[in-house]
Amino acid sequence: MAETKLVATARTEFGKGAARRLRRANLIPAVLYGHGSDPVHVALPGHALMLAVKHTNALFEIELDGTKTLALAKDVQIEPVRQVIEHVDLLIVRRGEKVTVDVPVHVIGESYPGTIHVVETQTLSLEAEATHLPNRVEVSIEGLVDGSIVRAGDITLPEGSVLLTDPEHIVVAVSQPRDSAADIAADQAVAGLAAEQSAASAAAAEAEL
Repeated sequence: MAETKLVATARTEFGKGAARRLRRANLIPAVLYGHGSDPVHVALPGHALMLAVKHTNALFEIELDGTKTLALAKDVQIEPVRQVIEHVDLLIVRRGEKVTVDVPVHVIGESYPGTIHVVETQTLSLEAEATHLPNRVEVSIEGLVDGSIVRAGDITLPEGSVLLTDPEHIVVAVSQPRDSAADIAADQAVAGLAAEQSAASAAAAEAEL
């Protein structure tokens, strides 16, 4: 995915009051860090930033005072009630550099009729080039039968990616729905009651003869 170009402004005020003033101006507080440099506190355009971070592992080209820096969104803090971005941490990266990212699992296909699948692991940890980060890992369950398991090592990764998650880690499990112990006990109780009622009816009928 291509990087999103944003023009940043340096931040000189800090604290909740300063952050609120920035957000009222449709700007989002952020910090650039990494590669041994001192953290740089900036403000970024709110709307463009919001659209970009909807994608996993969003990559940015941040321009500050004429200098352009590549950075990866590592932590996006979102206010839970209004669902607005409060702050973003951006990790400085370089072209060709390998970075570690968590990539969401996306299930494709349909398992054998009558079965269901459970995603046991929502993300996989991968190493990939900073400018060619995958936004998801596809896991096919097409035709898998009851009892099938897909492990991390079974999955075909996006080109250029290296698996860091334990290859034996279970990602998806396929099973056939079964009655719970409580459901089985309830069914047995109903069957027993029905048998008792049937025997009582038969005995009553014999008594009337």
